[in-house]
Order: sequence, then C-alpha cells, then structure tokens
Amino acid sequence: MYRNDLPQLSGKPFLTDGGIETVLVFQQGIELPCFAAFDVLKNQNHCAWLRQYFLDFVDLASHFNVGLILEAVTWRASKDWAQQLGYSDIELSHAIHKAVSLLEEVRNSSKNKDIDLVISGCLGPRGDGYNPAYCMSADQAEDYHSHQIGILKDTAADMVTALTLNYIDEAVGVARAAEAVGIPVAISFTVETDGNLPTGDSLQSAIEIVEEQTNGSPAYYMVNCAHPTHFFSVLEGQGEWLNRIRGVRANASRCSHEELDNATELDAGDPHDLGKQFKQLRSKLNNLNVLGGCCGTDIRHIGEIAKACFGNNN
Repeated sequence: MYRNDLPQLSGKPFLTDGGIETVLVFQQGIELPCFAAFDVLKNQNHCAWLRQYFLDFVDLASHFNVGLILEAVTWRASKDWAQQLGYSDIELSHAIHKAVSLLEEVRNSSKNKDIDLVISGCLGPRGDGYNPAYCMSADQAEDYHSHQIGILKDTAADMVTALTLNYIDEAVGVARAAEAVGIPVAISFTVETDGNLPTGDSLQSAIEIVEEQTNGSPAYYMVNCAHPTHFFSVLEGQGEWLNRIRGVRANASRCSHEELDNATELDAGDPHDLGKQFKQLRSKLNNLNVLGGCCGTDIRHIGEIAKACFGNNN
C-alpha cells in the first residue's frame, strides 16, 4: 500500500539538512548526552541557533528551487533514551511538541512560498544506531515506538522518518506503529562498508521483508549514516525494491561505523566529492529524489549535493 499524499512522492527533488548532531558537538561545542539533540531545546539560545540552522537550509533549497524535508531533532526522543536523560513522559511529550513547533515557525517564516517544506518527526532505534546488540521482535518494536509516533501524530508533523535502523524486525514494528495511527513513514536503514545491514542481512532482503510483513505500508525507504561508496555495489540489477528507495542521507566520511565511533575528531570528508557520489547514486536509483546528509555533513555538503544533482535542472 503506497502513500501518495506526500509531495516528495511526486518525484520532485528534495533536500534534507545535514548531520545536526555532529554539527552541534564538533562545530558548536555543545554537549549532547546520549547524542540526543532534543535536549538542547531546554536552552533558548540553542533554540535560536536551531531556527537559523534550518532557515539556512530553506534558503539553500530556495536557491535551487527544490523542496526541503525539515527533520525534527527527535531522533533520540523515545522512552528509553529520555529516561536516561531524566525526562518524565510529560517532559518528553513537551520536548517533542517543541521540536516540531520550532519547525512550524521555520516553515511559516519562509520567504519562498513556492517550495515544498515537509515537516518530519524523526525517530531512531531503541538501541545503538551502529550495533544491534539487543534486538526486539516486530511486536515489541511496534509497542515501543508507538509511544513516540503517537505523540508525533498529534503535532504538525506531516510524516515520520525512522533513521539509522539496523535490523529488520525493528523496521517492521516502526512501520506498523505508524500505519496504526495513520501517519506516513519513511524507513531508513544503515549499512556497513559491505553494503549490508549490521546484522548481515542484505539491503534488498531488508526492504523486501518489510514490504511483505507490512503490506507495503512505508511511504518509501532510505539509506542513511553510511558513505555512498559503502553501498553503491549493492544497487546493481533491477527489482521493485530499488524503486522503493527515494532517499539517501550519507555520511561525509568513508570510515566504518567502528572507526567513527572511536574517532575523537570530526571527519568532514570532501563535500565536492560527496556531491559527485550522489550524482552516481541518482544514475542507479530511478526514484532517488530526497538527498541529504548524516554524520559529519553540514550545509557545505548539502550545497555540493544540490549543485551536482540539481544545478542544471532548476
């Protein structure tokens, strides 16, 4: 069952922002306990910085005349992570609403009313984004993620995006939880340097199993938190699973997840080369139209991606 009410499903080009957590930590020098960007919403100065951060991406999208996915800083805003940070359920709900409201302000203050600005409620894995050490069943994942998704459903979010999922059952549970409350969801897997999920499952089988077990309910699929060179080789051939991939949010670095985990300095890679890599991805994936960044990327990288992929088309 395909969702057809999101503007990015028309095939029009869209950008996302970059790796906001790494920008906050390495460029702004802001502490992020548990890598939880939503925690900065407690500070009004940080809120002002976030508004300007997203407005800069609105300006970039306007320059290239493309749409923009405004991703709420709620990747870690689920029960387990919030409890580690000392948030009550009420405080967590307030933080999620505040994160989306901030993006409403950004959308409403945009000077260019001709571009599509889609607000997405971001959610992440229950466990570590790189290491599926503890895996839930699909039913357990649905139960866990339904809490955060239920809160996001009551905000102005147009959709939810599950980033950095690293095993199949959690993706199935997220998709079912979103379907249950009637909000479109994009499912994004992370892969290792061999193009497979950290569990060893192939990207193809991950997408095909989620499709089968959810009756094709996700709006589309993405890959994030990996460099394009890590998964370029697995995109060979044909198949409906390839057509279901609409988005990529790539890391700046070619390093493995283990190397990134142990790094003490940011590897920002080569923004210009990353743009070229995205252009190659577009030649492999017919429906790839949501392009953005993950760890180590900032507006420079997204600008180069836009220039390489959309510069001659807009």
